[in-house]
Amino acid sequence: MANQEIKCLIEGGRASPAPPLGPALGPTGVNIGAVIGKINQETSKFQGMKVPVTIIIKPDRSFEVKVGLPTTSGLILKEAGLAKGGHGSTEEVPEEPFIGNITMDQILKIVDIKREGSFASSTKTLVKEILGTALSCKITCEGKDPREVQKEVDKGVYDSRF
Repeated sequence: MANQEIKCLIEGGRASPAPPLGPALGPTGVNIGAVIGKINQETSKFQGMKVPVTIIIKPDRSFEVKVGLPTTSGLILKEAGLAKGGHGSTEEVPEEPFIGNITMDQILKIVDIKREGSFASSTKTLVKEILGTALSCKITCEGKDPREVQKEVDKGVYDSRF
């Protein structure tokens, strides 16, 4: 018998035996409480955000939990203390104001989380990617338009912090 995989999106630290998880786990014969506990332990640092979780159930009813990373926009909005971002592209609604602000320290915290799954060639490149996402979320950095901060990154203004 092969391993069985159950994939779901779980709010960090808030997994429960309620649907969709309980009904998906029930027929597998695993200890549902143990699975829920492991998921909550592994996702607790992402409270308030949805994270992708894969539960691998082995034929002997043992299990493994793999936790993915929240989206960059989810991390930015969490750092800004907001539930959701602005209306996407700046070309669509140029007059829409920015709705929040994060600091370079918060950007660097997101860099640390996202580095593992990133294809960025350097910290500087990853910072600029995250600033691009901040722009689409209508979030400023250090009180400035993220495009301005990207130019500062290119000029080396923040090099001592990378």
